[in-house]
Amino acid sequence: MKVLVVGGSRNIGYFVSQRLLKKGATVTFLLRNKACFDNDQTIQPYIASGQARIVPGDALKEEDHQRAWDVAAEGEGEGVDTVIFTVGGLPKFSLTKGAIIEPPDLCTRCILNLLATFPKPGSGVPPPRLLLVSTMGLGPAAHDALPLAMKPLYSYLLRSPHADKLCMERAIAHVGGLTWSSEDIGEPSAEILPLGWDSRVGPEGWLKSFIVVRPAMLTDGKAKGAYRASGAEIPGAYYISRKDVAHFIVEQALSDWQKWEGKHVRITY
Repeated sequence: MKVLVVGGSRNIGYFVSQRLLKKGATVTFLLRNKACFDNDQTIQPYIASGQARIVPGDALKEEDHQRAWDVAAEGEGEGVDTVIFTVGGLPKFSLTKGAIIEPPDLCTRCILNLLATFPKPGSGVPPPRLLLVSTMGLGPAAHDALPLAMKPLYSYLLRSPHADKLCMERAIAHVGGLTWSSEDIGEPSAEILPLGWDSRVGPEGWLKSFIVVRPAMLTDGKAKGAYRASGAEIPGAYYISRKDVAHFIVEQALSDWQKWEGKHVRITY
């Protein structure tokens, strides 16, 4: 299996990549900091063998995505099998604005670049499946389903990152042919989702194989391998470790794709 990972230098994308490499997949990383694995004794043997490939580049640049696609497709088999998108920034804290990501449209810009370069039906290359990591609590309906104690965190602390992820999910809904209800999900910010974005990523409904994972509040805990995952809102959804999100992605979502395909999967303890 040939996998392209965007956002794999740390956290969920990194843990997913570790698991995939151990299972024999060839993993291509698009990395802004190409030296991030220089002292990583887990990844280095895979780089030395060619099983892990590094493409230096910035996910905020469309041309760098295209180079990553080209490298990821090399070798036996036709095209890339799977894309893992786990982009997220390192937030700074503001008393008035909560967590702030720079740039504030990080996830949206990166996903638009990925989708603009994504192999489309009829291109002669089989379109890969896409797994994207988002978050719980997006939009009024999802926010209402949160535990009472978590609502202030999502509405205040994570307000800015969630605005970005909402726009990211709007782009996925478009290419996935999903109905978008502004009343339930929310209206994307015009400051984040630029005019003409839909013409960049292509017509509605061309992406046939995708999963959106919406984890609860993320922690740095160990992988337990025991959690709740559902295509519907989950009561009492407080938190989940990044390592267990990676466990779900590799051991359940990718292994039993048909069960989760086309769904927004909530995951929590």
